[in-house]
Order: sequence, then C-alpha cells, then structure tokens
Amino acid sequence: MDNQNLVKMANNIGAFFQSEPDRDVAIAGIEQHLKNFWEPRMRNQIIDYLQQGGNDLMDIVAEAVRRLGK
Repeated sequence: MDNQNLVKMANNIGAFFQSEPDRDVAIAGIEQHLKNFWEPRMRNQIIDYLQQGGNDLMDIVAEAVRRLGK
C-alpha cells in the first residue's frame, strides 16, 4: 500500500482520538486500533515510514506508531 494512503488512514484515526482530553489514553487508543484492525504488513510499513523520517503523521499518531515498533 502507498505510504501516503497509510498516513492518511492513520491520521484519520488520530483525528478521532484527538478529542480525548488525556493524551496517553488517546495514544493508547490509536495503538490498540492499529493492532486490532491493521494487518501486520500495514503496521510494519507505517513503522518503517516513521523510522525513515516520515513526518506527515500527527504527533499522537507518531507516538502510537513508535510504541508499536517496540
């Protein structure tokens, strides 16, 4: 899948969780959504994208992806 499509999808998830007042809860929600609904190759691709300097992700999405990569 194209990186820009993954970024768009991930940021849409982030937009949903952005209204959560607790930042840690929002990040955990994004991370869990990616674990539950994205197939492993999509998760691996977005992790690689971020590790290679991809900077189009929302801050809370980037943090959730970092946690996925651990």
